[in-house]
Amino acid sequence: MRLIVGLGNPDPEYQWTPHNLGFLAVDELANRGAIRVERPEGKALVGRGKIAGKEVVLAKPQTYMNLSGISVRELLSKYEVEQDDLLVIWDEVQLLWGTFRIHPEGSAGSHNGAKSVISALGTQKFARLRLGCGPEHPVTSRKEHVLRPMKKAELKVAAEMIADAGDAVEMMLEKGIEAAMTKYNRRKASEDEPEEKK
Repeated sequence: MRLIVGLGNPDPEYQWTPHNLGFLAVDELANRGAIRVERPEGKALVGRGKIAGKEVVLAKPQTYMNLSGISVRELLSKYEVEQDDLLVIWDEVQLLWGTFRIHPEGSAGSHNGAKSVISALGTQKFARLRLGCGPEHPVTSRKEHVLRPMKKAELKVAAEMIADAGDAVEMMLEKGIEAAMTKYNRRKASEDEPEEKK
């Protein structure tokens, strides 16, 4: 069984912000697998089913972003899932809009939700899919950038990116993370994208 967790904030005001791209990605996967992600467990809304023929638990932590790790840790324990079978999805301001990256491990960068997961699990060794929401131009406040509602053009790009990310997750489940990385990590990223620290 795989545990797939999208990071975000639960209040309706955050639904269509860049910081909730992880939630939107889980919604995409839920649609593909006809899975209802609405059962409260482990401080999250969860749903269980099959995607690409594999048993999965989809989860959206309800703790708010900065405490996401508490929920992830509880869900791993509840479902007896090993960290090798965990995938966490979050927004990444250091990747350009429309791009995403898959890695088997690495640092959290500046993302507080990812920092919380790493702190709660005591390791960086879990798969992650980072969805780009970085603009072409510098921003004065990353916090304001990711917590503002997305514009119409951004929503269109986000929908396309999330659909591609859904394809990537299906490939990960079917053929493994290396195959998905080979196919999907070749797309253009921000020039200042930090290297994943191993």
